[in-house]
Amino acid sequence: MYERVITSLTNDTIKSVRALHMRKERDLTGRFLAEGLKFIGEALDQGRAPVMLLVGEEARPHPLLDRAKAETIRAGGQIIVVTHAILEKISRRDNPQTVLGVFEQVYTPLDAIKPDAKPCWVALEQVRDPGNLGTIIRTADSAGCGGVILIGDCVDPFSVEAVRATMGSVFAVTISKASREEFLAWRAQWPGSVIGTRLDAQHGYRDSPVRHPALIMMGNEQAGLTDELAAACDLNVKIPMRGRADSLNLAIATGIMVYAVTDAAYGTDI
Repeated sequence: MYERVITSLTNDTIKSVRALHMRKERDLTGRFLAEGLKFIGEALDQGRAPVMLLVGEEARPHPLLDRAKAETIRAGGQIIVVTHAILEKISRRDNPQTVLGVFEQVYTPLDAIKPDAKPCWVALEQVRDPGNLGTIIRTADSAGCGGVILIGDCVDPFSVEAVRATMGSVFAVTISKASREEFLAWRAQWPGSVIGTRLDAQHGYRDSPVRHPALIMMGNEQAGLTDELAAACDLNVKIPMRGRADSLNLAIATGIMVYAVTDAAYGTDI
């Protein structure tokens, strides 16, 4: 199995991998960075081999690492052995993972989504925080949702911060993106309930029956769902604020909504 060794921080390949921290470079190359053997194992389980596998000199033998190397080569990718200093520079961490992977981004077009494939889907309007987005992708995966649709100018789901927060679910969940106009035209054909969340809504999040597949629409962290998208919902609901706080973190609120909707479809395990 051919493995290339790189020890220089100024090597062009290393500089190109480091550049994946920048959205401009990710958009240009259509690639992103995932850190750690667990992440790479999640990708392999979903049939996604890295185009480049970077392995630290100190990486210990492991069956999953052997598998990652074999599948990378089989898919036509590169295996590069690098120093600890290079791993630190790429990850921007003092204690980096010993295995990193570079992967191709995958977006699913709206018209390729099959709503009935899952009982619940999530649409996010102009989400700004990569940690929130990554956590929502992970939650959607955990709850058995079909995917996450990004509307308008959203944070990049393939940023290093967002990918970290998914804990590997970035490889398991359908991710789509659309302009507001594209989304509204597509939403008109949605076969189930479309549910928005608004602090000024009259109905509680558990008050009304849901027709599956349900599409949950969540707004921006600061401004919430816009009037235009709220008007496109069959129902707008609110999560009660019983204490002094007047709102919830977006990822937490989305998790509450997702489990409320999916429990009706899957039942509860408790």
